[in-house]
Amino acid sequence: MARPALLDAEGSSERTCIVTRAKGLPQNMIRFVAGPGAIVVPDIRRELPGRGVWVTARESHVAEAVKRQAFSRCFKTKVVASESLAAEIEALLAKDCLQALSLASKAGQVVRGFAKVEEAIASGAIAGLVHAADCGADGMRKLGQSLRRRYGDERARPRVELFASGQLDLALGRANVIHAALIEGPASEGFLQRCRKLTLYRSGSPGAESPDGCPDRDRMGNEKACRPSGVLKPNGRERKTDE
Repeated sequence: MARPALLDAEGSSERTCIVTRAKGLPQNMIRFVAGPGAIVVPDIRRELPGRGVWVTARESHVAEAVKRQAFSRCFKTKVVASESLAAEIEALLAKDCLQALSLASKAGQVVRGFAKVEEAIASGAIAGLVHAADCGADGMRKLGQSLRRRYGDERARPRVELFASGQLDLALGRANVIHAALIEGPASEGFLQRCRKLTLYRSGSPGAESPDGCPDRDRMGNEKACRPSGVLKPNGRERKTDE
């Protein structure tokens, strides 16, 4: 049986991972191109010119591609992939998320502060919540209760806990951001899509996956559709009190 083509397939809605040979949608994968000097360049936004190769958006898969020298094999020429490529991509994905959050704020689709977030939940027009990863548990519990009163289930809307308060401060241009609500709109959805990809990239071992490479359910309460949880918490960090 012929192997699937691993370079970009024009007009195809799926791509083939150069590590696992599994097919997947572009939004659940990382594209790479051969840049100047034959350096492997991650194309996070899938817009760089040239033919590309694809790796499922998992940190372990990118590390395996580097270890196996899979990029040279699939580009059919000698290319150089940084040994820290997997960590570099995580940083790029996180930066992309925060830039999207900033754009959502500029579009008027982000409100911050505990009281304003409660009001937004009561309005029924929120796309999700953002909690600082170092926030206190009490505020999250109370906002979860607000979600339950409004929607019948506190998992009815995505909850993003990927970023520390300081990162949210910089993205939103405000100090001491602990809780924020995403108002429904394209900018908010763009931010959530990027958060799902970052969470997928950081997620656990293949043993925790379903056969198609996606979690069966995410911790945001969504049915699987390569929409992994945005509920990740750094360990050992001091929790901040609510605004």
